[in-house]
Amino acid sequence: MSANQIVHNPDIRRLQDEGYEVEVSNGHLLIHSVPYVTSQRTVALGTVVTDLNGTIGQLGAPKDHQVWFVGEFPCHQTGAPIEAIRHSTGNMVLWGGFTAQHRFSNKPEGGNYQNYYSKMKRYVTIISNEAQAIDPAATPCTFKLIVPAEEGSVFKYWDSASSRANILPVSEKLAMDKVAVIGLGGTGSYVLDLIAKTPVKEIHLFDGDVFEQHNAFRSPGAATAAMLEAKPNKVDYYAQIYDSMRTGVIPHHGYVTEDNLNDLDGIGFVFLCVDSGLARKTISLYLRSQGIPFVDVGMDLMLEPENMRLQGFCRSTLCTPEKSDHFDRYAHQGADNDDDLYRTNIQVADINALNAALAVIKWKQYRGFYNDHYVAHQSLYTIDFHSLTRDETTGAIIAHEN
Repeated sequence: MSANQIVHNPDIRRLQDEGYEVEVSNGHLLIHSVPYVTSQRTVALGTVVTDLNGTIGQLGAPKDHQVWFVGEFPCHQTGAPIEAIRHSTGNMVLWGGFTAQHRFSNKPEGGNYQNYYSKMKRYVTIISNEAQAIDPAATPCTFKLIVPAEEGSVFKYWDSASSRANILPVSEKLAMDKVAVIGLGGTGSYVLDLIAKTPVKEIHLFDGDVFEQHNAFRSPGAATAAMLEAKPNKVDYYAQIYDSMRTGVIPHHGYVTEDNLNDLDGIGFVFLCVDSGLARKTISLYLRSQGIPFVDVGMDLMLEPENMRLQGFCRSTLCTPEKSDHFDRYAHQGADNDDDLYRTNIQVADINALNAALAVIKWKQYRGFYNDHYVAHQSLYTIDFHSLTRDETTGAIIAHEN
């Protein structure tokens, strides 16, 4: 749901019509310029904030009865704090550049507010009535126009998963300017699916293949027969799919070769998802020479003819400007074996998805989204033993910026 869709919600529209300074930002509803009494019995202005809950086209009921407040702790007209709404106090970062100082709790009869109008009006009334007792002209209904804004967001509807969990400041660590996925095969397509749901501003896709029938069985979602008959380029197919959700998915037609390696200049992080050893060598050498961090993925599958079962492993290897000496020990960079079972496009979507998830988890650890005590640069999942191992650990956590 976009900010503009939200403000047309009847409950929020009612707040606007009554003159409250309403703003929608980062999946939250704000009412600005709410007069309140300070401990010195002066009247100041604060902001009441709640997170939003809902789906496309329809806001749901508030998920809880609490709000945040930006300002000093509001007091009665006597200067005594309004203890009846106190929940907690401290700097609470709701998203980058926005910090609240207090959390309030005031349950209505029945335990829950039925809509955002009643919830926000209740808190604004409790706080501002005390200010009006000191200054009768003090009012939260200023009729000042606040433009609803989600400026800068890559998403076409708000990231309610992050706002509902109050992890927007953590998610913003992933808001890199440019990330690339090289190779949109089985693993690369799942990598794209995972990072498309993060606030990366631009996701550059590199692949020269056509999206064919076998691709549909090892990629996210479900392609229609009509889509397959159109034989789109993979990068165009995926750019169109994810355009429904977000902006900034940029297709690059063709493979990455020695002739166009400089197309990777300016990319902040690369997911290297190619199944050619020689291509891996060419690209990885360039990335290392340019100091561009990347995760390389790979898998090896074999058929045990005696019991007709598959065995093998999938690997994710992190290379950074600080550590890349291990890469040649783990990543195949020679001529390819035409008998390799994986290269026959065997349908192993689950292993592709796992391989992609390991790579994206490592990227998120690199960016500080997830904690990482060992800082492993090599992860290996072995099917036979159902084991996940780590190697090439440094144990040094480094803050990475764009």
